[in-house]
Amino acid sequence: MNPPKILIVDDSLIIRKALSKQLEKWGALVFQAEDGEQAFQMALKVEFDLIITDVEMPNLDGFSLCQRVKDHPFTRRTPVIILSSLESDREIERGFRVGAAAYVSKSEAQTLLIETIERVLEKSRFHRSRLILIVDDSENIRQILSQALAGVGFQVLTAENGKQALSSIRELQPDLIISDIGMPEMNGVELFKKIRSDSLLSSIPFVLMSSNGDRAMMRRLFEWGAAAYLIKPFNLEQVILTVEKLLSDHFLILLKERERLDAERRMMLAAITSLIIALEARDQYTRGHSEAVAALVAKMAAHRNADYEEIEALEIAARLHDLGKIGVPDSILLKPGPLTSKEFAVIKEHPIIGANILGSIPSLKKMLPVILNHHERFDGKGYPHGLKGEKIPIWARMTAVADTFHALTSDRPYRKGLDRDEALNIIRDIRGTQLCPECVDNLISLLYDHPQLFLHEIPLANGSPQKTFPPSFHSP
Repeated sequence: MNPPKILIVDDSLIIRKALSKQLEKWGALVFQAEDGEQAFQMALKVEFDLIITDVEMPNLDGFSLCQRVKDHPFTRRTPVIILSSLESDREIERGFRVGAAAYVSKSEAQTLLIETIERVLEKSRFHRSRLILIVDDSENIRQILSQALAGVGFQVLTAENGKQALSSIRELQPDLIISDIGMPEMNGVELFKKIRSDSLLSSIPFVLMSSNGDRAMMRRLFEWGAAAYLIKPFNLEQVILTVEKLLSDHFLILLKERERLDAERRMMLAAITSLIIALEARDQYTRGHSEAVAALVAKMAAHRNADYEEIEALEIAARLHDLGKIGVPDSILLKPGPLTSKEFAVIKEHPIIGANILGSIPSLKKMLPVILNHHERFDGKGYPHGLKGEKIPIWARMTAVADTFHALTSDRPYRKGLDRDEALNIIRDIRGTQLCPECVDNLISLLYDHPQLFLHEIPLANGSPQKTFPPSFHSP
């Protein structure tokens, strides 16, 4: 590693020589200036690794020098240590306010200076190696944040909206993204979701900022994986501290661990889904049932304006809703005729079996109510616990409606599948008894009032599409 280039600025020749000797012995390449003006002109020609300056000097004092260094694009990434005999809290605060990286008293220089230099240079090297992308449609905000972050050494890139940012992110892969929420073309939440869904980019810490301090929105974004949420107007020093923390080794280790757990969760879900496929392969009449129910219930959730994460989780839960049938013997599960009371009692255990299989997996806890309660009835006559009305979780009530609709429209050994209108007539008849009225209305509205939301045909258990849907029912 090349020796660090350090500029010493002091109007005292004796002090400059003493500091030069100390720093050269330490291993630095030392330059000298006798006042702030001379130092600034030198800094415009030589890219110093560090400037150490006194405060009280002719022509340009140390505070003004620091301010100039931080305001100029060529020098703003150069850290400045103020070394002064002025030791009041007011002077120290002023030093940090103009952008100093550290403030050392001359009386303590012999013991603290080298340690401070090592710390500041290490931090500066870290900052210089990190690229931060700022995304905001306000030129003023982009400029303020860019200057503040570049002033402590970070490399900074900017974009006016999420769409513009996305191409830069894929090409340059920044170390951290700070994005406004409300923007044209593509807003910050949409950009965040695209980044989180891309396995190559999902580990980049993502900070969202907004003038909206909505706590529910903050909690939702943190649940989705946002690294931080900044409320405008923000304190620039707080922004810098937040960025430094998010880019620290400790945070990145935690982030990698989260990515590892997410990957394990995806692998586990794939394995469980394979079990579902194997389970349904036992019976040609129920093949594809879970996928079809999941597809329909996801559309129902979107129709009632659920957010992206809720829809995704509900779709996974619906896909796994019959997992417990893996514990039901073929002699019962595949029996073509009516079940005896004992056989039906075995069937009624499958929600509990499914919940027990998934219950030990923390990341799937949100999905357990669907697995456990999708056979509960709105009138309280369902199983396994006889829950009634709104005591049944809404996700489970929605899944029950989708499950019933697909079962009615699918072929069975003892009957042909009904067409859509016949199935809906039956569903209307059991609205308020077996099925939740709100969820039934949601399905009917989806199928009749908003056909454009139903983008794909729901496959039947035998693998063929629901051919009784009229052409106008589907989007072109």
